[in-house]
Amino acid sequence: MPALSLLFDLDGTLTDPFAGIAGSMRHALSAMGRKPPPPQEMRRFIGPPLQSTFLELFGEDDLAAQALGHYRQRYGEVGKFENELIPGIIDMLQAVTDAGHRLFVATSKLETYSVDIIDHFGLARFFRSVNGSMLDGTRADKGDLIRHILDTENLDPRRTVMIGDRLHDVRGAARNKVPAVGVLWGFGDREELEKAGAARIASSPDELPALVADAAGDVSP
Repeated sequence: MPALSLLFDLDGTLTDPFAGIAGSMRHALSAMGRKPPPPQEMRRFIGPPLQSTFLELFGEDDLAAQALGHYRQRYGEVGKFENELIPGIIDMLQAVTDAGHRLFVATSKLETYSVDIIDHFGLARFFRSVNGSMLDGTRADKGDLIRHILDTENLDPRRTVMIGDRLHDVRGAARNKVPAVGVLWGFGDREELEKAGAARIASSPDELPALVADAAGDVSP
């Protein structure tokens, strides 16, 4: 099969960021005078754009912006490195690279943080570019981000596959007529990914090389 362009989400797909995100959420909520929820309830905050999460929690743009500032202060200093590489990810990235596919990071996380994390784990050698959101919220929406990558990298949506663990990855891909492969080792479950319209779902990283080819084949002319 000809080479594909593979767009990889970061949080929950390449790395497990729970400790850093949960710690930074607790810091932000405490700074705003809110009692943080139990750790298990914080899992739902991982995946959606943080601007949307804080707006949901506080209901006002100004308060959400203050909370986001507190979050970024801790996350930028400490939280981004309270992170673990998903077991099997390096072998999988090597396999799809050896197969000739072109790899890109597509995350709603701030692009500057994402570059730091990719470098920290020694993954930069696999990716053509690391793409994330801007400080002003631009490209935090996964559909907007995917459109940006398609345009700037001149990618054919029919030969591109989005890989991620949450419904936002799948829906953002669908908006751009890009097939998506959902992964089950992150923060979404099979029901969420299936309802969002994932073309394939991977239970472990070693399944991905075959599944991305299948997903792209579904929409090939």
